[in-house]
Amino acid sequence: MHDQLPQDSAQNHQRPRRTAGRDAHPEDQRLTRRCLVALAAAAIALAIGPGGGAAAAERSGKFADPQPTIDAPRRIVISLAEDDPKRINAVLSNIVNIQKYYDAAQVKLAVIAYGPGIAAVLKDASPAAPRIESLQALEVEFIACGATLETLHKTPADLLPDVHVVPNGLPEIVERSLGGWIHLRP
Repeated sequence: MHDQLPQDSAQNHQRPRRTAGRDAHPEDQRLTRRCLVALAAAAIALAIGPGGGAAAAERSGKFADPQPTIDAPRRIVISLAEDDPKRINAVLSNIVNIQKYYDAAQVKLAVIAYGPGIAAVLKDASPAAPRIESLQALEVEFIACGATLETLHKTPADLLPDVHVVPNGLPEIVERSLGGWIHLRP
């Protein structure tokens, strides 16, 4: 016969519930982001339509070797150094276009905000916070220049959620470029 746990003891041994969103466990956030990337890729494929396969095959033939793959994506670092809302939104639109062209799963994007561009990732100043959050859900990395934050007397707590801080934005771009990332200044 099986030993049975008392009702209250069984409840104490239940797995704790994990929350969704920003309060979620990091492992759950990564899984959620992977699912979102897969859903975005599926949505793009559906939007392309029945002839999309031919268009994608034609486009993939134009990629330089080595071809981008999920395991070896294109790595692109993007400068954001202006605080004009039109320019910020134009840069974010370029990111969306890059993801559509390569397929979100075949490109890794990082945006480095420095100088006046830091406004894009500040909680109290960002003219594009919802767009940035949606791009973060698709695994676009947003990075703030620590030197600019210091100059503005701001801290990481003043940033939008999930924005990382590096000591200095320009050397971060240099180091990523030397590590094989392509630097774009849209």
